[in-house]
Amino acid sequence: MRQGFKIAAVISALALVPVMAIAQQLTFYHTVTGEPLPMDKAPEEGRDTPAVKHFLQTGENPYNEVKNCLKKGEEVYLVACSGCHGHVGEGKIGPGLNDNYWTYPKGNTDKGLFETIFGGAKSMMGPHWDLQLDETLKLMAWIRHFYHGPIEDAVWLTDSQKADFVQFDPKNPQDAPEPEGECEIPAQ
Repeated sequence: MRQGFKIAAVISALALVPVMAIAQQLTFYHTVTGEPLPMDKAPEEGRDTPAVKHFLQTGENPYNEVKNCLKKGEEVYLVACSGCHGHVGEGKIGPGLNDNYWTYPKGNTDKGLFETIFGGAKSMMGPHWDLQLDETLKLMAWIRHFYHGPIEDAVWLTDSQKADFVQFDPKNPQDAPEPEGECEIPAQ
């Protein structure tokens, strides 16, 4: 009898492991409606990278200011965002993205910016479920890179990133630096 109880307890504990792993993932909410975002709508490819895993658990984008990843973020931005937000986030029919004013204040955090991009917002911006999650994080890193507001307002940067941050000049924009090696996130 005791042996059966022990086996049942072990099986029950093992059954909880996937639930605990899921519980560690943050919940992401639509910027306008507040409803949970359907993360399963994202393409399968690009869901299982170290950067995505880190982001889904912490809400922090590990690609921010990783120079070798910026070129891909710029490419995604130019295709998916620049038509409305301008080539360097200066704003067109959509709001500017390169200063410290956020139409949706939660855009000040990586989690909030992701929720707005992935889930969509008001007016013309529909959801970007078409982008791979890893592409979305690189896109967000590019948006953060062309920021030219006060550095103290850049809450998405670590203290060491703030110390090394070179302010983007929208009057003299430069493309993303050419990668020197692979796009890899720093050890966490």
